[in-house]
Amino acid sequence: MKTDRTATLTFSDGSPSVELPILAGTVGPEVIDIRSLYAKTGRFTYDPGFMSTAACDSAITYIDGDKGELLYRGYAIEDLAVNCNFLETCYLLLRGELPDAAQKAAFEKLVTTHTMAHEQMQFFFRGFRRDSHPMAVLVGVVGALSSFYHDALDISDQHHRDVSAIRLVAKLPTLVAMAYKYSVGQPFVYPRNDLSYAANFMRMMFATPAEDYKVNDVLVRALDRILILHADHEQNASTSTVRLAGSSGANPFACIAAGIACLWGPAHGGANEAALNMLFSIQKQGGVEKIGEFIAKVKDKNSTVKLMGFGHRVYKNYDPRAKLMRETCHEVLTELGLHDDPLFKLAMALEKIALEDDYFVSRKLYPNVDFYSGIVQRALGIPVSLFTGIFALARTVGWIAQWNEMISDPEQKIGRPRQLFVGATRRQVKPIAQR
Repeated sequence: MKTDRTATLTFSDGSPSVELPILAGTVGPEVIDIRSLYAKTGRFTYDPGFMSTAACDSAITYIDGDKGELLYRGYAIEDLAVNCNFLETCYLLLRGELPDAAQKAAFEKLVTTHTMAHEQMQFFFRGFRRDSHPMAVLVGVVGALSSFYHDALDISDQHHRDVSAIRLVAKLPTLVAMAYKYSVGQPFVYPRNDLSYAANFMRMMFATPAEDYKVNDVLVRALDRILILHADHEQNASTSTVRLAGSSGANPFACIAAGIACLWGPAHGGANEAALNMLFSIQKQGGVEKIGEFIAKVKDKNSTVKLMGFGHRVYKNYDPRAKLMRETCHEVLTELGLHDDPLFKLAMALEKIALEDDYFVSRKLYPNVDFYSGIVQRALGIPVSLFTGIFALARTVGWIAQWNEMISDPEQKIGRPRQLFVGATRRQVKPIAQR
C-alpha cells in the first residue's frame, strides 16, 4: 500500500534528483516504487538474482529469514503442519482461509474425484525411454495436460482457473506415481477414492496387481507433512518462473511445467537429493568413523567439499520447517525400526556434530528441511531420483495459487526484465574480403 513518504534519489553527475514513492506491506520491509525511474531518469536499476527487488505484491506466503519464520496466509508453518492436513493447506493457499468442516469435506471430495488421469495419458508415457529421469517425464506430461483438458483454458475466466487448479492438485500425485511405475517397469496403479491424498499417492507408488499396499498411518502422515512444508515458499526461482510464464498469458499447465523444469535445477529442488548423496559418499568412504575427516574438509577453505542440507539462502536463523521434519524423521525411523540402519546412523551422527560444532553454530549452518526430508523419503521407499518429483507434487498448489493471484492482479503486465548491456557498440558489416 502507498505511504505518504518518499525516497529521494540523487546523482553525483548533477542530474536532477527524483522522488520515488515508498510502499508498505502488512509486514516485512518497505519497498521503493521504481516503476517511473526509467521515464524520469533514463536509468534502470541493476540487481542480479533479484536480491533486493520485489517483483510483485502477494498475500500468500511471508518469510522472515532473520527470525526463521514462514507463514502461509498468516498462519505459522508450525501450526499448520501439526493441526492440518495437506488438502486443508491447499484450500488455504488457493482460497485464502482455512476450511470449516463442511468446506473441508467438499474440497477433499472435489480433489479426490479428479485424481484420475485421462486414459490416453498412459500412451504418452510410452514415448519416453525407460531410464528417463522422472523430472523430464513430468515436464512433458504436465505440459501435455493442456491438450487433454482444453475445456477450461480461458485464463480470464475465474471458474476456468479454479477448475484447472483442482485438476493440477488432484492429478500430480497420479502423474508422479505413473512416472515412477514406468521407470521400474511396473503397471500403473489407479487412484482409489476411499483413501486420503497422501495414502492414495503411496498406494499408487507401491501397490502392484499381485500385492496391494497396506496403509501405515505413521508413514502417510510423514508424507503429508513433507507436502505441507514444501507447499509454497514465496518468490523463489520456480515460483518466479511460473509467474513470468503466466504473465505472457500461457495456460496454467504450461506454466506449471515451466515451474517443474526450473525446480529440476540442482541449485533449487535438488537439495535433499544432494544431501542424501553426500551421506552415500561418506558411507562409501567408511561411514561414521570418517565424519571427522569429512568435517575437516568442509572447514578447509581450499577444499571444494560442501556440507549439503545445512544452512539456507533465505533463513539466516533456523529453518522453521526443519524442526518439524526432524520430529517426523525420528517417528518414521522408529516406526520402521531403522535407527540402526548404517546410513541413518551416519545422518544422525553428522547432525549431532554439526549442531554442536562452533564452526557451524557460529555461522548458523543448521540442518534445513532438505536434510531431513531426504532421509524420510528414503525410509518410505521413495528412490532418490524421485525426490524432486515429490517436491514438485507438493509445490504445485503454491505455484497455481501464485499464478492465479498474478492473473487476478489488475497491475499485472508481461514480465520484461531489462539489462546492463556490455557488448559491442554499433558497427558495420565489412565485405568478407576485408574481414
